Amino acid sequence: MSVPCFLSSAARSFSLPCPTAGLLCCRLRGSSSVTSRRNMTSKRQMDHLERTASNSRQSALYPAQVCGIMNESDTVKRLRIAVHPDFSFKAGQWVDFFIPGVEKVGGFSMCSSPGLLQREGVVELAVKYAKHPPAHWVHTACTVGSRVAMRVGGDFFFDPLPSDPTMDLLLVAGGVGINPLYSILLHATDLLHRSQASGGRDYNIGSAHLCYSAKNTQELLFKSPIIEACQEFPDKLSCDLHITQQSTDVEPHLQPFVSCGRITEEELRAHVDPQRTLCFLCGPPPMIEAISKTLMDMGLAKDRILFEKWW
Repeated sequence: MSVPCFLSSAARSFSLPCPTAGLLCCRLRGSSSVTSRRNMTSKRQMDHLERTASNSRQSALYPAQVCGIMNESDTVKRLRIAVHPDFSFKAGQWVDFFIPGVEKVGGFSMCSSPGLLQREGVVELAVKYAKHPPAHWVHTACTVGSRVAMRVGGDFFFDPLPSDPTMDLLLVAGGVGINPLYSILLHATDLLHRSQASGGRDYNIGSAHLCYSAKNTQELLFKSPIIEACQEFPDKLSCDLHITQQSTDVEPHLQPFVSCGRITEEELRAHVDPQRTLCFLCGPPPMIEAISKTLMDMGLAKDRILFEKWW
């Protein structure tokens, strides 16, 4: 993979003390999966490092450089970041995001696949505008060429092996909680391509269904590539996109995929098989708690419901 010369010449990585260095990062495989569930009951806004203190994270801090910026929506910027050749992550994980001159450390989930990193040496982050210093920097000061540093962490990821049994994925996202789930969906798509190329002798890929809710279609991030992936693999990938606060008509090309209102119990039930389904949830805590309860009432075991709460 090609990377800028300043990265390929950076032979060493930086290391910072890691409070969870002794923890092992567990692969999420069916009913044996292990995930960290965070108690977010405190009303005080916790910083990323405090909120994720109990999570696994890599010990190495790698230099990186912003090589592309685009507006994903009116409130979200997507960064394309060239990384060190030794940088690696699993679909669904996040990074500790260090910015020169900014005291606070950001926490942003990758919204790209490990396959893009392997092919092009880059990762992508989608960051919503906020007054929190790292997000504010992304929206007001970050430019192509800005140098940062990143460290990978998180116990919420999808990383199957070819020998793993077939499983079906149910991905449920609210707002910018789509980021890690989009990474997982892209990884599933990459694995489907590999399986297709090998004649089914590589990975045993089941189905993946995405339920995604946002205020309006403008805030439905990545909607076009999500729909394109579902159209490429109609027997494997599907999606239900929801909008909750839109007053204008939905664009005609989106209408077959978009519903008004919140994600329903009936919709979830149609994609839950207690023996095969592994569910990943990311969004506001009240949404996660309500959907987790609904899924357990449908017979899905607690250890097959994996979630990430970011705010």
